Parts: sequence; C-alpha cells; structure tokens
Amino acid sequence: MKRVTGSLRRWTYLTHRWCGVAGCLLMALWFASGMVMLFIGYPKLTPWDRLAALPALGAAPQLPSQVMGDAPVSRLVLNAASGQARYIVQRADGSLTSVDASNGVPADGYSSAAALHSAKVFSGGADVQYLGSIDEDRWTHSGSLNAHRPLHMVQVGDVAQTLLYVSSRTGEVVMQASRSRRMWNYVGAWLHWLYPLKNQSRDPVWSWTVIALSAGCVLVACSGIVVGLWRWRFARPYKSGSRSPFAPGWMRWHHLLGLGFAAITLTWIFSGLMSMNPLGIFSPTQSPDLARYEGAIVSRQYMDRTPTDILQALQRDGFRAVELEWKNLGGHGFVLARDAADGTRIVTADAQGLLVQRQWPQAVLQEAAAMLLPAKITQAELLDGGDAYYYRRAPEAMMGGAERRLPVLRLRFADAGSTLVYIDPATGQVVLSADRAQRLGRWLFSFLHSWDLHFMLAAVGWREAVLILLSLGGLALSLSGIVIGVRRVDRKMRSRH
Repeated sequence: MKRVTGSLRRWTYLTHRWCGVAGCLLMALWFASGMVMLFIGYPKLTPWDRLAALPALGAAPQLPSQVMGDAPVSRLVLNAASGQARYIVQRADGSLTSVDASNGVPADGYSSAAALHSAKVFSGGADVQYLGSIDEDRWTHSGSLNAHRPLHMVQVGDVAQTLLYVSSRTGEVVMQASRSRRMWNYVGAWLHWLYPLKNQSRDPVWSWTVIALSAGCVLVACSGIVVGLWRWRFARPYKSGSRSPFAPGWMRWHHLLGLGFAAITLTWIFSGLMSMNPLGIFSPTQSPDLARYEGAIVSRQYMDRTPTDILQALQRDGFRAVELEWKNLGGHGFVLARDAADGTRIVTADAQGLLVQRQWPQAVLQEAAAMLLPAKITQAELLDGGDAYYYRRAPEAMMGGAERRLPVLRLRFADAGSTLVYIDPATGQVVLSADRAQRLGRWLFSFLHSWDLHFMLAAVGWREAVLILLSLGGLALSLSGIVIGVRRVDRKMRSRH
C-alpha cells in the first residue's frame, strides 16, 4: 500500500512538473487575453447596429408572390441595405437571392462596385475603398456567414477605420470590425480561442485540439493543487519558520500563488473546457420543432398585399420601417416590421384590412407553442425581468449580439429534458430554448467562466475589478511556473553536455 501511495505521489509530482512547463505557457496566454476580452470582444454586427444603418423603406410595387417563384422559400425579407428596396429570398436549400423590389429582376451576385455602394449606404456616406474578395478570414469564421460567401472587403474612411464585409449574394453588410477592435483582438479573443489554429467555420481538428489542451491544463491545475497541499505544513512550520518547504525565490512564490489562485485557475480552465461541449454532453436530447412552429417555408398568406400597403398601415401607427419580413406563426402568415431603433410591429390582416400590433397575445403564442414539442406545457409565465437563463450581455461579451427583449414568455414542457422555451411576444420568435443538459452547461460554462448572474452583471466596475485581480493572480501563478519550467529545462539540457 505504501509503495502504491509513493508511486502515486511520484507520478503526481512528475505530471505537474513536466506538463506544467507547457501548460503554464498556455494558461498565461489565456489569462492575459481573457483580461482583454472583458472590455473588447470579438468583432460582430449586432442586430441593432445593422438596423440602425438601414434606410427607411419607400415604395416597393413588386408583390412578394411575384418574386418568390415556384420553389419553396424559407425566408423572405425586404430592406434597402444596398441603397434601393430589394427582396432577399432564401430558398429551402439555404441559397440566397436578391430581387429588385421595383421591377422583380433578380441580381446575379454583387460586384465590387455594388459592394462599395452598399458599404457607403451602411457608413452614412463616408469614403470607402474596395480591398478585395475573400471566402473566410480571421474575423469571419461564423457559420452564419456561409450563405453569403465569398465576402467583399471594404475599408471605410471613418475615424474608427472600420472594415466592412459585404455579402456577394444579397449586397448586405454582414460583419464590421473597427481597426482598434481588430488590433486588440490579436491579443484578445482571437488568441484566447486559439484561432490561429482554426482554418474554417467548422473545424473539428481545431475543436479537438482546444479540448485536448484544456483537458491537459485541467490536469496540470489539479495536480498542482494536490502537490501544493501536500507540501504545505498545516500543523507546524518547517525549520526555516515557513510553512512552505521552498527557500525564498520563484519556487516559494509559485507555491504561495498556487495556494491562493489555483482554485480560480482550475475553475476557469475547466469552464473553458465545458464551453467546447466535449463529446456533446450538453447537447439537447430533443430540440423544439421550429419548422413546425414557424413553418419550414414562408406562407403565401397575405402575399397579395403590396409592401406599400403595409408601410402605409405602419406609418398610420407612427412606425417607420426599415425592414419587412414575411413569417409564420402556428401556420398563420404575418409580416414582422423593424425600425432603425430595433423596434418591432406585427402586421396581420382580417376582413377590415391590415392590423398593426405591438405584440402577440399570450394565448396565441401558447397555442402555437404546443407544436414545439410532443409534450404538454406545464408552466407559462410572462417575465418582465428575465431569469438565470434569459438575460442580456454587454456587446463585447460572446453572446452580446443576442436580442433579449422584455417581457418574454417562458414555457416549461413536460418532456424528458424539462425544456424551457422563451418566446419574444414582440416578434413571435423562439429566442432561446434549454433542456436540462443545456441548463447544466450554462452553469458549468457561462457562470463559472463569466460570472454572469444578474446581480454580478449589475455590479459594473466591481465585477470587472474582481475579475481583473483574480486574473492577475492566475497570470502571476502561470508566469512563475514558466520561469521555473524554463530553468528546469535549462538545467536538464546543461546536464547532458
């Protein structure tokens, strides 16, 4: 038994000693880049920024039915992102087409000149310069951009030196990145997520590399905690008077920093590993059937109403739309209108004509929501303040581009995963769903990694200060480990000569 215990101790020491040489380098990188990410996130085009740049819609004589054709359409949108009113038609196979709303002529892709015009509209008339076309680069890994590739790159001559990416299929600006954000991201999110190793939006090699490295660092942190506790004298100090066996210097500092910051280091590395959803442990057992709820294809109901009629009805309600989208809810068609401030209106039709509403009645949403899962709704509640799963983050956060309007309808289903579904009454859209596994993932990743409970997010300044202090402690722990590791490797190398 003593031999087994001694062998276990030896391997624990060796694991921490030699795996820590590389592990501390990686952990130092994560701590340093994580502090940058507290204030500057990965480039994104938020829904409200996109809408704020759209011109108000004017006359559009072409009926929606005239531009849809015979093939099934999964999404139909009207905006003037390219400078004139155009329908954006997404087919059931995911392909995108842009159609002129004045004459019904489809665009066969967008040229560099058209991309420059769209960028000029988006940037409010600023000077623009065409940089070229790319399929994917370090700022455009998102899979949501796949249907828009290749992307036109346009440099805006504004103070922020903003780089815009314009869809070659629809002419819309789909991503923006200011120069300062790009520069900071080289030592922030781009480095934190090890994006230098990522080659495409879906890259299993990158995913498993990050999982393996994170798991290795978890092992280093765990072994360090065990070794640190083994070497600490709780009952009585060593002859030197210290409870640490190491003489003053890097080893003692590493020991003391480890005892003070190893727990938070382990927490953050472990939660980072959980963010990768290893082996799909947080994947839902059954996802809501959005195709049944929203309709897999756009309903042809109300397609005889011109956009001009809809816009006039909205104007009578005091609403100036920049975008119209033809949608479904429980098998019934409607038009969702958005303005430049990301406000919404719902347009339906009855015998008296077009009806403009600010939100759907709760009873209508619940009736449609019954189609989401083959299980009963056991609880329905209209939330005015969100909860632990439905909340809004600052734009720099990873989920900072997600719309989280209030009030929101929260439904609980009696399925195996006790799924929670959140529906925005202002749009009728399912904005979030989380079964038991996904909710566990929220706690093991988002909470442990970002400290994102409501009262924490509300403590602006204090939260960031505490996170920075703890990150500096973890960084100091990692740097001390690097120094010790380099010296140990150097001694080993010298001993061989």
